Amino acid sequence: MKKLVSLILAVTMAFSMVACGNKAENPSEPTSSEASTQEEAKDDTSSSSGAEIALVTDVGTIDDKSFNQGSWEGVVKFAEENGISHKYYQPAEKSNEAITTAIELAIKGGAKTVVCPGFLFEVPVYNMQQKYPDVKFIIIDGTPQDGNGTYEVGQNSEAIYFAEEQAGFLAGYGAVIDGYRNLGFMGGIAVPAVIRYGYGFVQGAEYAGKELGLAPGEITMNYTYVGDFDASPDHTAKAAAWYNEGVEIIFACGGGVGNSVMKAAETADKKVIGVDVDQSVESETVITSAMKNLQNAVYKTLASIYDGTFAGGKTVSLGAATDDILLPMETSKFETFNQEQYDAIYKKVSNKEIELKDETAAEKPDGLGSEIVSVNFK
Repeated sequence: MKKLVSLILAVTMAFSMVACGNKAENPSEPTSSEASTQEEAKDDTSSSSGAEIALVTDVGTIDDKSFNQGSWEGVVKFAEENGISHKYYQPAEKSNEAITTAIELAIKGGAKTVVCPGFLFEVPVYNMQQKYPDVKFIIIDGTPQDGNGTYEVGQNSEAIYFAEEQAGFLAGYGAVIDGYRNLGFMGGIAVPAVIRYGYGFVQGAEYAGKELGLAPGEITMNYTYVGDFDASPDHTAKAAAWYNEGVEIIFACGGGVGNSVMKAAETADKKVIGVDVDQSVESETVITSAMKNLQNAVYKTLASIYDGTFAGGKTVSLGAATDDILLPMETSKFETFNQEQYDAIYKKVSNKEIELKDETAAEKPDGLGSEIVSVNFK
């Protein structure tokens, strides 16, 4: 009897192994040299061979609670509403070659539109838009270029930018109105989008300080770029040092850098401002986030492709006037800064009653004319 039971179990396990082998390949385990690129289907309508709408991540993950995720949510929302297959692909490494491989893998899989979030896509999209004129490309925070200074948005492409300085302004303004006086800005790499966030943060704090009648130098701000967009013990240690020195809140503007800052804030019982998407779920220390409406931007552009109004060959700038930058007031943890005050300052930013500088040619926020805010570039 025991031998019979053992035989039945062995046969069952054998069939189980065969069944697993016949399932769609695990996208995190490439099976060819071409597929050293990581790929994963995120919708039941996507076949293992590919999908009609593809998103390629900028090396990071699709659930980064930041840039990739916000863009992917726009893809998912549009695709699910319209019954269109969709999938994302993750490059094997941070290089033009790996990103190009990921894009080509998506196209070979049937992608008619490829969404590319981030400046890392500039050179790959420049080449791919020429090689595949029938494929549409949406690049965010970047313009296709050949790597030697020649920029060109092809007729099958659209480049989307955001007025990050406006989002940064709202965050700085809200923080000061809420009572914070010792601020920090910790950016990742000093690329234009990150620089604009920082410039806006300084100007928002300055504007609020003047409204409140604060004295020159009454607001202090530590300001730095850590050189990457990764979470690391070094970034946590740097944020912890700032908090120990008296910084009350840090605007963490650098992808995974934010997770490092949040960790330090949790230990020090201090606060954080998130970036790109609503990061309130990441940590109780996040009181608000300087957001770009990535989901809405991607959704609207995809809609234009499918309804035939996609113009192509252009660069689009989105901001408060189009409701594409914001603070998520419903999940924010401000104590005194309220919805009425937010609406009032948002209106001023939207109609450009407040003119903001975004001189991204300079990394340091010099020349902003700040008097109330004393910036310490570290």
